[in-house]
Amino acid sequence: MEPTKRGRVRVETTAKRVRAYVDGHAVADTTRALLVWESPHYPTYYFPLADVDTGLFKATGRTAHSPSRGDAEVHDVAGRPDAAIVYGGDAPLEEIRGHVRLDWESMDYWFEEDEEVHVHARDPYTRVDILASSRHVRIEVGGVTVADSRSPRILFETGLRPRYYLPKTDVRLDLLRRSTTVTHCPYKGRAEYWSVGEGDEGRDLVWSYPAPLPESQKIAGLVAFYDEKVDVYVDGVLQAR
Repeated sequence: MEPTKRGRVRVETTAKRVRAYVDGHAVADTTRALLVWESPHYPTYYFPLADVDTGLFKATGRTAHSPSRGDAEVHDVAGRPDAAIVYGGDAPLEEIRGHVRLDWESMDYWFEEDEEVHVHARDPYTRVDILASSRHVRIEVGGVTVADSRSPRILFETGLRPRYYLPKTDVRLDLLRRSTTVTHCPYKGRAEYWSVGEGDEGRDLVWSYPAPLPESQKIAGLVAFYDEKVDVYVDGVLQAR
């Protein structure tokens, strides 16, 4: 059986040591992981069955179906429901036969070598370039100028729109209120948030990486705005949301 065009995915090997933990136990530990692009945006790790602690597995008796990957057995892992699917020797995608896919959110920790990874596996084809600029960036929220800078750092990430990171001294900090929201990025690290004003429309419009990962150190302590929800002027030209 050939994979369908609709569900076709790319599969590549990686030399990284990849581990996933639940309750302090290594569910998987391998240097033979596969990168499988189930979606076009980023890959998922698949582990050889021999490098997975199947003693933590409990079969549910159910299967999961994919147009390209076929049917896989669904397992609970250490009490985490539906945390693993196992592909047998009849999977239409030959490379993943005898491999296990672990649900990212069901695991407590993920590591590539000895560095913790958040959200999803890193895509080896994604590049982050952060460039100092003298372009004039002005941010308006509800007609009020909240930031005005001539020394932004522009972050270019493969496949995404540019993000303008601005010094806090160029931002109306008196208009910001700290949020409890925290997010993680596999390429940049942990972000903290602020809202603009008191209404819901201004919630979590601003974020910063206080201690970004090494490859993104140039944006440490700078702030960015949710461009899709604010008015961004670059050299006097209003940018499309």
